[in-house]
Amino acid sequence: MTTLPASRSPYPAFSRQLRWLLPLAAVIITVAAEWFSPSGSSFLADEWLRDRYIQLQTSNAEEPRVLVVDIDETSLNTVAPWPWNRGRIADMVEILLTDYSARGIALDILMPDAGDTMGDTRLALLAQNGPLVLAQALDYSLTRPEPLRKGVLGGAIQSSTPALPATGYMANHAQLASTAAHIGNIGFVPDADGTLRRAPLLSQYNGQVYPALSLALINCCGGGSKVLPGADSAALRISYQRDWPAYTVVSAADILQRRIDPASASGRLVLIGSSSLTLADRVTTPLAANRPGLGVQAALLSTLLDQRDGLTPARWPGRWMALAWATLMALLIGYSLPRLSAARNILLLAAGALCWLILAFVISRHDAEFSTTAPLASLLFMLTFAVPYQWQLAQQRSRHLLDTLRQYVAPAVVTELLRSDLLDPLAPRQLDVTTLIADMEGYTTQVESLPVDEAAKLTRDFLECLTEPVIEHHGTLDKYTGDGLVAFWGAPLPNLQHADLALDAAHAIVRRVQQLSLAQQAKGRPPLRVRIGIDSGLAMAGDFGTTFRSIYTAVGDSVNTASRLEQAARDYPYDVIVGAGTVERARRHRFIPLGERLLRGKEKPTTVYTLETLMSTTVAATSVQSIASQQEQGA
Repeated sequence: MTTLPASRSPYPAFSRQLRWLLPLAAVIITVAAEWFSPSGSSFLADEWLRDRYIQLQTSNAEEPRVLVVDIDETSLNTVAPWPWNRGRIADMVEILLTDYSARGIALDILMPDAGDTMGDTRLALLAQNGPLVLAQALDYSLTRPEPLRKGVLGGAIQSSTPALPATGYMANHAQLASTAAHIGNIGFVPDADGTLRRAPLLSQYNGQVYPALSLALINCCGGGSKVLPGADSAALRISYQRDWPAYTVVSAADILQRRIDPASASGRLVLIGSSSLTLADRVTTPLAANRPGLGVQAALLSTLLDQRDGLTPARWPGRWMALAWATLMALLIGYSLPRLSAARNILLLAAGALCWLILAFVISRHDAEFSTTAPLASLLFMLTFAVPYQWQLAQQRSRHLLDTLRQYVAPAVVTELLRSDLLDPLAPRQLDVTTLIADMEGYTTQVESLPVDEAAKLTRDFLECLTEPVIEHHGTLDKYTGDGLVAFWGAPLPNLQHADLALDAAHAIVRRVQQLSLAQQAKGRPPLRVRIGIDSGLAMAGDFGTTFRSIYTAVGDSVNTASRLEQAARDYPYDVIVGAGTVERARRHRFIPLGERLLRGKEKPTTVYTLETLMSTTVAATSVQSIASQQEQGA
């Protein structure tokens, strides 16, 4: 008899709860990343992934609303080195407004010191009366030893929307600042990795609010409705939907010499600045590590124009979609963890991550602020903790099952148990089973005249004849009964063929015992005979016992009937006696009815059967035994 430890299940209640607590924790990670992380989706990994999306989505299609006038290396070499006098800058502005019919002009150039008087006067008049926006740069540094304060701030507006606090500034000299009707801020705050992804539309300094250069240009002379800053005005994400080649960029020298087609500038908003490396106005953007700051101003201007003109894609609830995906994956993984191997769960997580990357790419066009990596963090958490935890439980489960079943369950059945979703496969359950009970006829007579070692060997050989067919036909060995055994099919895993498998095992047992009997007779010993009783029906199969001793067994009326049939076999010339329950369930065997018999403990007679395929061999074996008995009596 195989005994088990007192523990009833390898899965304590807390372990079963933790199986779902880990996916829940993964969902909480997504919630925290989407709604409670500092500055929204500010994780560098998230920004890195969004940058890759931007690079895939960016377009070189022409931006027809913006003209960029670049004081490039060619201009500096052919016109004059920097700094240019204010008169030359005023010439550019006047040519663009008069000869090229520009809608409005923004100077991405700081002029904190007074220049030539005539040039400053011309610029002041243009800024006061024409569609010209001057630039000033607000500083947001909190580590600068002395606040930056140069020039005179101007262009303050009235606004109650959020604004980014500034700590200093570099502005225009007093003549320009006091006369200009429109001044815009070109200051910015890069992210922690040095990349410029957002720009403040509104900034606050000393109680005054100042607009960004692009915002001031559109609201000054954009030719349409004004742009009203929203809740993200303190840090608007620049879309970067257009790369630098999408903009019409002309050299400042070509403007001064009137060499461009007037139609290329007519009705456009113009940005004047420099991409020259010698002027060091270079920044890192999601599109490249070294781009002119003028390009950022152009991208911000296009972003605002798209918002004003209704060209931005419809807004999607990116955060809620990320949460929905993380929840779906958590439920899927929570369901699959005990059902799939660790390798397959890892593949499932990888597939979920890949699907999310594709989905996030689509969502990123419709929502600029959700965290693209929050669901990935949840999946990584499950990969780091949930999969190893489930693997550990699987190992505990394997050890428990192997320790419990190795002695009396076929290896194939153990494998199926390990793959099943049963939290405790050994827990008692009502199952439809077939019970086989086998015994050696006349065991006492057989061994009483043998030496102890030969009697033990005969017993082992006989039990081996019984046991191997049971295991080979996926049966469960319940216990040994001295010179016999009890086995059943259909537990611990249900099996629709349990009756046929038990009958196959019975057939193999009879053949093996006959071979052993011939070997015994060759040694001059009496022949051997096995008695087998088989019946099928509902039984309670499971790990039964007390805290001191337990066993995996089956208990039920069909089990008792099989025992009575085995005892009744001594009155028949057949080795296998089968009950009606097995006959009803068998599909591959044929039977011969032997009539009704009142079994011990039964109130009504029971119809008994034997296997048709065993009848001839059984009768023949019985005849041999009768002849041998008669010869002994005659002697």
